[in-house]
Amino acid sequence: MVTPEITYLPEGMGNLTQRMSAKAGGLADVSASLVKALYDLGADVHVALPNYRRMFHLDVANVFQLEFDKVSRALPEQRIHLAEDRVFYHRSSVYGEENRQIALAFQREVINHTIPQVQPDLIHCNDWMTGLIPAVARRHGIHSLFTVHNIHTERTTLNQIEDRGIDAAEFWSQLYYQRQPLCYEETRSGNPVDMLASGIFAAAHVNTVSPTFLMEIVEGYHSFIPEHIRNEIRSKAASGCASGILNAPDPSFDPTSDRYLTEHFGTEDFQAGKRRNKMIFQERMGLRVDPDAPLIFWPSRLDPVQKGCQLLTDILYQLTADYHHLGLQVGVVASGSFQSHFHDIVSRHGLHDCVGVRDFSEEMSHLAYAASDFILMPSSFEPCGLPQMVAPKYGSLTIAHDTGGLHDTVEHLNVEGDAGNGFLFRDCNPQGLRWAIDEALAFFQRPAALKSRHIARIMREANERFNHDATAAAYIELYEDMLERKLTED
Repeated sequence: MVTPEITYLPEGMGNLTQRMSAKAGGLADVSASLVKALYDLGADVHVALPNYRRMFHLDVANVFQLEFDKVSRALPEQRIHLAEDRVFYHRSSVYGEENRQIALAFQREVINHTIPQVQPDLIHCNDWMTGLIPAVARRHGIHSLFTVHNIHTERTTLNQIEDRGIDAAEFWSQLYYQRQPLCYEETRSGNPVDMLASGIFAAAHVNTVSPTFLMEIVEGYHSFIPEHIRNEIRSKAASGCASGILNAPDPSFDPTSDRYLTEHFGTEDFQAGKRRNKMIFQERMGLRVDPDAPLIFWPSRLDPVQKGCQLLTDILYQLTADYHHLGLQVGVVASGSFQSHFHDIVSRHGLHDCVGVRDFSEEMSHLAYAASDFILMPSSFEPCGLPQMVAPKYGSLTIAHDTGGLHDTVEHLNVEGDAGNGFLFRDCNPQGLRWAIDEALAFFQRPAALKSRHIARIMREANERFNHDATAAAYIELYEDMLERKLTED
């Protein structure tokens, strides 16, 4: 497993595994779950990641212990491979201004040291920061899986790659360039390598983090996806070498044991538990304390390009006015450039007792899931999404745009048919969102016994369906299928 992010490693893999947490998104969680599942099955799983000393809280003694473990073989096997370079050591976040330097230094260590040492049967690479490695794997006859978590890429040239200590001449023909290369010499300095496209192009198999997002890429749904990226994924899909596998939320999202909650609950006592958490949340957010008021939670970063927060601001005042008789409340626990628009609306219309807005924090976000009746996910596109899988575990139903991973995880509630777990709208505009919210609030006003029966069912189904064991099983099945195939057939 080659990943720039991870949240934890199995304890049996070394003395410092629980300190090795570097997270920017869902990639960290799925990497951790896969490693744990493989390790628990007895697989010879190795992990390569940058040595983020500051994020790993490694002091001099810790670093000495790591080096001692490597030299003395005090561990049964050295399965953790930390890429060493000063560009990693003092970082406080995974990504930043030095992204290209970080990526090249990381891949240099994996290519020059880890792969020759481990001699793996299969390499699982993740996102553009590992985009050179599938080409190296193909050069050495090793199967590689490349997972596309986000459509983001960086470009660099062969001479820049080689200046960082990677002998790109060994695998240059397996990379993807800005234009068709004529020869190595002509290409070396003036024809940039696309890191994400190279990973897709050279990998034996590619996967996105939801089946529907893969379909949307192949069928050209989203104009923001570069055409060359789309064409490479489309080519993999046409040859049967692409699939979609859903991520899963971190196991810490569990209302029966969530460390951020003082009031825990499960499927048997969620009514009382959610009422208590709602009152705590309302008090902390400065909202009117009323456990009977419907509460809608905004869980995602306030990014108007993807997340659809402008759809909510367009209807927010009218929404609160129309449902004033129910005491409707909206809680926004999210950071981002669009937050000021929410503050302006609250101030202009005096909505302080029914609309609360504050920066993201883990504690308040967990509390909001436990307190809320509904969450909002009106994304214009969504490769996977995690809040819509977290919310139903806490008895909060999702209101979402019918796209990508949201399509794969949210089904419109059918009360009479005893099915569904949320409310979907197809037209990504303020009217579509308002329609779905109206549907949700109509459900909120149904008899208490009927609501409780459906919410308990939704909580049980979410626990069974949205977990790392299910995600890991899908990847393991794919690994096994890949290893049974000849590389030349990929």
